Amino acid sequence: MSDYSFLTTRQKIYLPFKRFFDILCSFLAIVVFSPLYLIIAILVKLTSRGPIFFKQKRIGKSKKTFNILKFRTMRIDTPKDIPTHMLENPESHITGIGRFLRKTSLDEIPQAFNIFVGQMSVVGPRPALWNQDDLIAERDKYRANDIKPGLSGWAQCNGRDTLPITEKAKLDGEYVKKFNIWFDSLIVFKTFFQAFKGKDEVEGKHE
Repeated sequence: MSDYSFLTTRQKIYLPFKRFFDILCSFLAIVVFSPLYLIIAILVKLTSRGPIFFKQKRIGKSKKTFNILKFRTMRIDTPKDIPTHMLENPESHITGIGRFLRKTSLDEIPQAFNIFVGQMSVVGPRPALWNQDDLIAERDKYRANDIKPGLSGWAQCNGRDTLPITEKAKLDGEYVKKFNIWFDSLIVFKTFFQAFKGKDEVEGKHE
């Protein structure tokens, strides 16, 4: 388990406040958006066979695995634990409502539960798939695997799916060096702005 010795004193002081912010925001998201959860759940269930939620093993803090939670956006016969961009004709696996949910990032909102229980943070490097060895190894160079992954992060604000793994890991490392309340606030603001205008996504590379 990481002792956070690589963080600055100010970052160590900020961590309890960051956790409080995570708990508060995730709790409010669960309560306030509960009607939206219900609507999306009904649409997912009515438009395709299978469960409402999609669980997938991801890499958390100190490279411990956990199950990330999303609204299901793909057919149940889609191969599991394979990055979407490695699928043959990934568009064919995405459901009708799933395409909208992915475009608007609404498929990600169940991760409020991951944040509330402490597996994730509102802001941090996006959690890698358990078998994305190349990304995990690159992040090791920057200690980006030694902090909690986030719902959104600095790499997601600077290209997301268009970034090569080396650049993505470098941006995650930049976040590790610089994160504080102002940097986190900037990332949250940019994330909302990108979601509003339609995120910079190349379909088939969705995380």
